[in-house]
Amino acid sequence: MTKHIVFYSGGIGSWATAKRVIKAYGKENVILMFTDTLVEDEDLYRFIDETVAEMGVEFVKIADGRTPFDVYFDDKYLGNSRYAPCSKRLKQEAARNWIDENYSPDECILYLGIDWTEEHRTLAPRKNWAPYRVEFPLCEEPLLSKEEMLAELNLIGIETPRLYKLGFSHNNCGGFCCRAGHGHFANLLSQMPDRFAQYEALEQEFRDRTGKDVSMMKKERKVGGVRRSFPYTLRQLREDIEAKQEIDMTDIGGCGCFVDDGNPRGDE
Repeated sequence: MTKHIVFYSGGIGSWATAKRVIKAYGKENVILMFTDTLVEDEDLYRFIDETVAEMGVEFVKIADGRTPFDVYFDDKYLGNSRYAPCSKRLKQEAARNWIDENYSPDECILYLGIDWTEEHRTLAPRKNWAPYRVEFPLCEEPLLSKEEMLAELNLIGIETPRLYKLGFSHNNCGGFCCRAGHGHFANLLSQMPDRFAQYEALEQEFRDRTGKDVSMMKKERKVGGVRRSFPYTLRQLREDIEAKQEIDMTDIGGCGCFVDDGNPRGDE
């Protein structure tokens, strides 16, 4: 019997995906797989516990054992919008190892919570996970918005994950993401200043250890009439906010775990 494995991140998209897969194939044939980065928001675990219990399906939790910054220090590469080694090590490789050890490509189908607004992002996972088959139920009708998915969640008596309530676009990594933009980190500073301070210190520690002028974010400015990108650290963002400089709050970046596998170094 084919097993239907849903990558269960703790986000509303993965929940809605799981509900559709269960409806189509029955809960006895579904596995929800959670890859823990060890920096998740406390409320994410509450959300997972409650939803898994409500769905009554098999649940698998795996963890590499490292945090994103552990990976950056080990790989000597600071994650950024171009390449996220944390995604590759803690999500993709950890999940691939478990699936390879337990199922052959003809024994399972994999599911991701990418929805119809991001259909262009479906190509990379299918390529990266070959020869396994990958499907995206939320790209099929009925097409739902995130707000509609959350409303369905609330109808069964489960509370919205608090990161969504605090204005974050995803419920992963405790509000952190090396691919995040200025607006996302500005919101983290506003809503969780202690957590922001932790990542500001870790980014600076990486810079100090490596002696490299690197950062997770970039900022553009004109040099000789030409727009160029320069490193923009969390410390610089905080100082700009404290100085009441204008911040582009629409620049939230994007979480690409299980989706992108960009590798600018070409050595992985």
